[in-house]
Amino acid sequence: MVTAVLTIDDVASKNTPAIVDYLNSKGITAVMFAVGQNVEKYYDNAIYALQHGMILGNHTYSHPFMSKISFKEAKEEIEKNESVLDKLYADAGVERKFRPFRFPYGDKGGENREAFQKYFKENGFSKLKDTQITFEWWKTEGLSEEIDTLWTFDFAEYNIRPESGFTEEDVYKRINDEYPIYGGSLFKDDNSHILLLHAHDETDEMVPEYYKKFVGSLLDREVKFLTPEFF
Repeated sequence: MVTAVLTIDDVASKNTPAIVDYLNSKGITAVMFAVGQNVEKYYDNAIYALQHGMILGNHTYSHPFMSKISFKEAKEEIEKNESVLDKLYADAGVERKFRPFRFPYGDKGGENREAFQKYFKENGFSKLKDTQITFEWWKTEGLSEEIDTLWTFDFAEYNIRPESGFTEEDVYKRINDEYPIYGGSLFKDDNSHILLLHAHDETDEMVPEYYKKFVGSLLDREVKFLTPEFF
């Protein structure tokens, strides 16, 4: 059996409540990584996600490449978004039990990579439980020890844009690829995964309810979605 934890980046958006409603209808709890600017723009939709069972984590305030700014600037990005999320949880009336973090673009900070891990540890950030992941590269690359949340499979649906040449069918090809260049195969060897999807209204315009199609395709293959746990 394939198992997976669903993560969704770049919350909040106009389509966030619809995504939440769909996930609730399927009994799926997702970790939604929130960009502070997006939360401020769609504040009520972010509250909706919290009040309907989703977990919101920190994805920085403005989504920069963290290796292209100073460590001081990067900490300011994180901490500014922490303030946004603390207020959001309070306004939603939901206890903030966990503080997961995801680097924008999976950019772990370049030469500051170790400094970030020390910062996360010293400031109470939460590590998503990943002991179920058995890919050898997950361990050899140090991902099993790091506190931030990466992923093992990226739908890459954010590439579906006008004139990009990347289509809905390309997402399905990724889903069924047994030997991907990056990450791990979804269905080979009954793997366990951390999945990456995005809350993008631009994708919804190109492929209406894309989240239903792509998550649904995994449900059709009897993927079991796990409730996120944290260390």
